[in-house]
Amino acid sequence: MGSGAVVSGGLRISCDKDTGVAVLTLDRPARLNAIDVATASELAAAWQAFRFDDTVRAVVVTGAGERAFCTGLDRAAEVPQPDSPFMVDDPLLRIGPKANDLWKPVVAAVRGMACGGAFYLLGEAEFVVADETAAFFDPHTTYGMVSAYESVYLAQRMPFGEVARMALMGTAERISARRAHEIGLVSELTPPGGALAAAVSCATVIASYPSDAVQGTVRALWQAQEATRAAALAHAPQLVSLGNLPGDRQAELFAARRPGGFRTR
Repeated sequence: MGSGAVVSGGLRISCDKDTGVAVLTLDRPARLNAIDVATASELAAAWQAFRFDDTVRAVVVTGAGERAFCTGLDRAAEVPQPDSPFMVDDPLLRIGPKANDLWKPVVAAVRGMACGGAFYLLGEAEFVVADETAAFFDPHTTYGMVSAYESVYLAQRMPFGEVARMALMGTAERISARRAHEIGLVSELTPPGGALAAAVSCATVIASYPSDAVQGTVRALWQAQEATRAAALAHAPQLVSLGNLPGDRQAELFAARRPGGFRTR
């Protein structure tokens, strides 16, 4: 049946009925594929739709343009919060496949920057393919925010010391694609511009296998770490509420940032 494409707000989705592979693209390159509230809702809806589409047997998630895979929550997004440390509304909480009960395999293809809230997506992919331009960092502490969800997701696939260093160094340091490959965050490194094709190639192989066996394997893999992940995420809202600076102070720190003030390792 060939390929079909759907564009919806901040997303672009193409589905190849012949291979069974869908490519979900964050399509906000002018905003470095940062996720606003509308795009967050679209992501959740897309993952839920894939659950019911039997023609989709594997998914690749990527970002449009050359500069970024995703830079997390759009700083322009307005997210009202309850006036209580016990209730936190996280707009990115359901942007990933596992948060929407999708157990079809997901491969992430990264080009350019992946930071902050991008780890909600990378953390719920089965594995990550990146090209040599990729760079990973977590800016939260620099701007007076707690890295809770991001650190929990990364702790599932990186050595503890590397997660701690990324979270605590903030914007002062970025992990290169090469280093990310060395420590296991990235499973395959490609030349510039090659990550998407490599991810689709992997997804095509996986999609060619019996779907129930593949989904059962995905579920088994995640079950191995489910208890630890669920327990850690349960504490995240309160840590964020207690540790984050007020929004106006965060904005001041963000506005004062200096381009290029980081090292890459």
